Amino acid sequence: MPAALDPLLQHPTRLTVLAFLSACAEAEFATVRDHCEVSDSALSKAAAALEEAGYLAVKKGYVGKRPRTWLGATKAGRKALAAHLGELQRLVAAAEAAGAAQDRA
Repeated sequence: MPAALDPLLQHPTRLTVLAFLSACAEAEFATVRDHCEVSDSALSKAAAALEEAGYLAVKKGYVGKRPRTWLGATKAGRKALAAHLGELQRLVAAAEAAGAAQDRA
């Protein structure tokens, strides 16, 4: 695996969650779950791993008397996602260049 690819973001659920959250300040747990099409359990595990890495902030509170959890990508999380996506784009460009070189040969 290329050094610039983030091993934590190799997991599809973690990548999906961080990508979704990168476009908003924060989102309620249920919203993230529904848009990322994952179970509560899968989202909880992904959020815990991302929070431990410093990529995600978890905020708990109440709406009325109901407990709620909000998730938000941190600055470090957004930076890690951008680097990960940049490396994927670099790999695609390298493959395109290699294919073009083969076609000329």
